[in-house]
Amino acid sequence: MQAGSAFFCPITKAQTATATATTQTTSEVGIGIGATNYRGEVSPEYQFQNNRPALTAFYRRDVSVPITLRGGITAGFLRAADDNVVGVNGGVPPLQNYRQVNTKGGLVEASAVMEYNFLDYRNRTAKIHFTPYLFVGVAAFYANTSTVTNNPVLEGDFNRQGAMLGFSIPAGVGFKYALSKHINLGLETGVRKAFTDNLDHLSDQDPLLVNPHTQDWYYYSGISLSYTFYKILCPDQYKKDSQLLK
Repeated sequence: MQAGSAFFCPITKAQTATATATTQTTSEVGIGIGATNYRGEVSPEYQFQNNRPALTAFYRRDVSVPITLRGGITAGFLRAADDNVVGVNGGVPPLQNYRQVNTKGGLVEASAVMEYNFLDYRNRTAKIHFTPYLFVGVAAFYANTSTVTNNPVLEGDFNRQGAMLGFSIPAGVGFKYALSKHINLGLETGVRKAFTDNLDHLSDQDPLLVNPHTQDWYYYSGISLSYTFYKILCPDQYKKDSQLLK
């Protein structure tokens, strides 16, 4: 075997438990369930009642003790309605009461993010098996939505549907807990800035009826379970002389 080739030690479970971050690499596969949400022209603020079911699947790989890279696929539903907006007097504001618009549809996202873990939660010799973390990255999404109005005067312009591809910047916070050596529980909430104002098909409407100076956002929040795989790396002396392992 050449000195520069990949080499892994056939060590025991007891050795795995005592391996340090400098002699092992870890990766995870996981799935999660949660909710997606939308903020834009039809929902100018985050509204809890707009949460809709979503699923996610992901792969993580550690780069160092604090840094993890993650790739994932998330799919969920979106909805919003003018009559859910609350004005200063507690009722529906005049603009939304006139438009009577509602938007619904679905979205699929592929993302790549970097996570920063504040604690070494995988160290089984320590008492702390959890960590909060921050994440930021890039994503591409496919959205298919429809927007309709209950105001007959606006139906010709406001009743639209269609699909689009776009890019977003995901960022947020999360919490990981290592239930065991291999099983992890995760909680996460994050926002996505979408570089479009057309998730709701309202970007080119009359400026008296929409705000043309804002862009849309969407969110994902959920809980996940993942399984960790370990690879124990051999010290250099074993790479050079594999006979030492016998």
